[in-house]
Amino acid sequence: MTEEFDDAQKQWLQGFVSGIEARKAADKLAARAPGVPGGQSAGQPLGPDALQHAAQDRTVAAGGKLVAEETAKRARHPLDRWDELVGRAEAGQFPKGTDVFLTKYHGLFYVAPAENSFMCRLRIPNGILNAWQMRGLADAADAFGGGYADVTTRANLQIREIPAPAAVDLLLAVQDLGLTARGSGADNIRNITGSPTAGIDPQELYDTRPLCRAMHHYILNHREMYGLPRKFNIAFDGGGRVPVLEDTNDIGFVATEVTGGDGFEPGIYFRLQLGGITGHLDFAFETGILLKPEECVTVAGAVVRAFAIHGDRTNRQKARLKYVIDRMGRDAFVAEVEKEHGAKLRRAAGAHVTPRALADKHGHIGVHVQKQPGLNYLGLVLPVGRITSEQMRGIAEIAQRFGSGTIRFTVWQNLLISDVADRDVGICIAAIAALGLGVEASAIRRGLVACTGNAGCKFAAANTKGHALKLADYLEMRLALDTPINIHLTGCHHSCAQHYVGDIGLIAARVERGEESVEGYHVFIGGGAASTAEQAMAREYATSVAYDELPPLLERLLAGYLAYRESAAESFFQFCRRHEITALRELAESAPVPALAA
Repeated sequence: MTEEFDDAQKQWLQGFVSGIEARKAADKLAARAPGVPGGQSAGQPLGPDALQHAAQDRTVAAGGKLVAEETAKRARHPLDRWDELVGRAEAGQFPKGTDVFLTKYHGLFYVAPAENSFMCRLRIPNGILNAWQMRGLADAADAFGGGYADVTTRANLQIREIPAPAAVDLLLAVQDLGLTARGSGADNIRNITGSPTAGIDPQELYDTRPLCRAMHHYILNHREMYGLPRKFNIAFDGGGRVPVLEDTNDIGFVATEVTGGDGFEPGIYFRLQLGGITGHLDFAFETGILLKPEECVTVAGAVVRAFAIHGDRTNRQKARLKYVIDRMGRDAFVAEVEKEHGAKLRRAAGAHVTPRALADKHGHIGVHVQKQPGLNYLGLVLPVGRITSEQMRGIAEIAQRFGSGTIRFTVWQNLLISDVADRDVGICIAAIAALGLGVEASAIRRGLVACTGNAGCKFAAANTKGHALKLADYLEMRLALDTPINIHLTGCHHSCAQHYVGDIGLIAARVERGEESVEGYHVFIGGGAASTAEQAMAREYATSVAYDELPPLLERLLAGYLAYRESAAESFFQFCRRHEITALRELAESAPVPALAA
């Protein structure tokens, strides 16, 4: 009978019959294990969670003890708990115990005792929204939250102050906008970041938007991408002017031009970087692998699977990708990635690679010419990343009326409005000013980054956002800085504001003062990322500084920089790296009082 079919039809029929036989075999295997829920034997996990369950089984077989989070994930997958979310919302209840952790799989974070409410973190691939989505999120923030949103350091949005009864309504409102919060927290892959000026940057090598979109949907449609040993970060850098801090991610893809070489076809490739986690003092390392753009997403999937197989499920402090690589060795881990990928990966040896054009960590603020003639993008400063619902609607109106309706968030907690015609730049700036925002800022505020702090996070030891704004006010009144300075305030060891890569990094701490303890910070200086010229972990400058003593300490430090830098062209990063810490302290103490302070 098969003689009546052509070759394509025969191939399809063979695959169809094979699929039927495979399902029959799976049913028989399940029937042999009636004592295990779902018919799944402990020795051979089946189904979409088989990869994660097998990794857990190996841990136990080797004598390890799963942490509570792993046991909770195994009992019932968090993504299968929608009915529980609905039930709690109807009862007006917040989760308790391990349910707090499991609820994060749906993007809901119960942030008590900081606030007796939920925070919802979204997924916005490449950090890009449409104007109508921005309006819809503003409406959702008003109806179900606190009437504002926070831009995160993953070019994402968080809505806060969500009461228990409104949790599911908020998630549905987000989904109605074509967005999702699925997997935005807990042991999952966080928001996929890409170059904020993708597609409009005159110096970019590759538009990262399609790759971020493809990676986003790959994750949403592959169950094995969930339930990892810990959280996971992926970033795509297209080689444009505005950096995306890809070297701080578990996987970093960096667009690179190859002009030729032994066995290399000229074109744009991506360098593969692995293992970045600056909160643990490591940048991603160069694997020496070059990928074609169409290979990036599937290779990322292979990296994640290798991490899921070999990650530590007994110790949450050692469960990130960095520690897998440290334990196995770089070459051995790459070999595991190739095993999961099913093929050897292309080595860069012999390729003629063009160095990356310089990135500018302050390049997103202000008015900038696009590669499209006659069009511009406007970089807005958001005070420590916070934006009210009224401002969200206003930005959406400006973007739609004078641009393409596109709004782009950055990892610096600010945003861009793109595709504004030359003739409309002035009126856009005036409209932005009417919202209480601007496209220009002082050298202090251009690079001011702060995590949520103890006003909305139970882990934070200080009010980072409030302190950041007061610190900026103080320094602006006393210093005439002519070069932007990045100041990053983070509330705890999770380092959400990445204090180790700021010019000045502040991590909150409780400081003993007599019989009391007050909010304060440890101070680190001279950090940088996203550029080989400024890639370094900040060094410790001062410890346990009470907040009321911090502004004058930083004033003296910056006064020392202004007084003793080699020239106006020397950045604060370069100044710090040129001196030992003891010398920097001495220069700060001997610096003349700034004219503004006098």
